[in-house]
Amino acid sequence: MNREDAWNILCEHTKTEALRKHALAVEAAMRAYARKYGGDEERWATVGLLHDFDFEMHPNADEHPVKGAEILRERGVPEDIVYAVLCHADYLGLDRKAPMDRAIYAVDELTGFITAVALVRPGKSIDEVDVAAVRKKMKDKGFARNVNRDDITKGADQLGVDLDEHIAFVIDSLKPVASQLGIAGTA
Repeated sequence: MNREDAWNILCEHTKTEALRKHALAVEAAMRAYARKYGGDEERWATVGLLHDFDFEMHPNADEHPVKGAEILRERGVPEDIVYAVLCHADYLGLDRKAPMDRAIYAVDELTGFITAVALVRPGKSIDEVDVAAVRKKMKDKGFARNVNRDDITKGADQLGVDLDEHIAFVIDSLKPVASQLGIAGTA
């Protein structure tokens, strides 16, 4: 499985630009954590790209990402990648055994939240986002209300990193792909 294969699976099943951008954000964060933890960047990035590929077809917890995992297995995707994809869904109750399993859970909600924070900044830029801005918005339950704040804090805890360090790390991981995500700024 290479990036092109993963991208093709994503695009085959995911038609909305917003969900594709989310996959790109999670891919970037997973790559960064792979580098930090000495993991295989391509495998970790593949998990990031594919973690929500089935969400448009199966948006309910009783099917997502379990139905997607079936598709991935049919396509010959390695089991460690399939398992990590399943690990991003806390409601499945899986044991996050490997660092890759913990990382996908830790970055999924946070990447979307950071992107939302960037989009409400005056210049719509990731460069305007810092840990304090993210923490402040986390307290505002009306902001990005679909983002589970408990998943963000639990994810950092499961990675064994301080929440502020985790937020800063993910912010930095999104900067190289900011233009693809639409958060490079309006200037």
